[in-house]
Amino acid sequence: MNRIALPVLEPVLRLLKLLDAPADIAIVAPLVKREILYRLLMNGEGARLRQLALQDSQTQRIAKAIALLRTNYAQALRIDEIASGVHMSVSSFHHHFKAVTAMSPLQFQKQLRLQEARRLLLTGGADASTAAHQVGYESASQFAREYGRMFGAPPARDRRRWLAENEVGETV
Repeated sequence: MNRIALPVLEPVLRLLKLLDAPADIAIVAPLVKREILYRLLMNGEGARLRQLALQDSQTQRIAKAIALLRTNYAQALRIDEIASGVHMSVSSFHHHFKAVTAMSPLQFQKQLRLQEARRLLLTGGADASTAAHQVGYESASQFAREYGRMFGAPPARDRRRWLAENEVGETV
């Protein structure tokens, strides 16, 4: 048994044993549940969860930056402004952003833009040029290259494929 399981296992067993003493459940069960949560938070993986729960943790700051990027994905990305807005240095912001998202802020923004452009193309009826412009691309050719890289086909071909697949799905 690993080192994490034993401290958590004991209170879990106590909680189960309360089934034999129904009169004690109302008083003791909340205390034992609280102990279980404590044990889980204090193990190795609990550190990440604690970071999410802390009011002003680096993870919370990155979450604020992600929310900012999600609402302003079509705007030009100014890393220094975002870092300043979440009270971090640019280097610290880059480091923590990548640790949380596994990508740079620029890659994250690009992915948001491309996902939204794809939504506009496939369900909004927009053409590639309109979708590219709406999500913040200035160059339609750059948009088409990045779109093809991410989705495996240029925008027009991806749209035709999607429409054909949905047409088949509707007739079945």
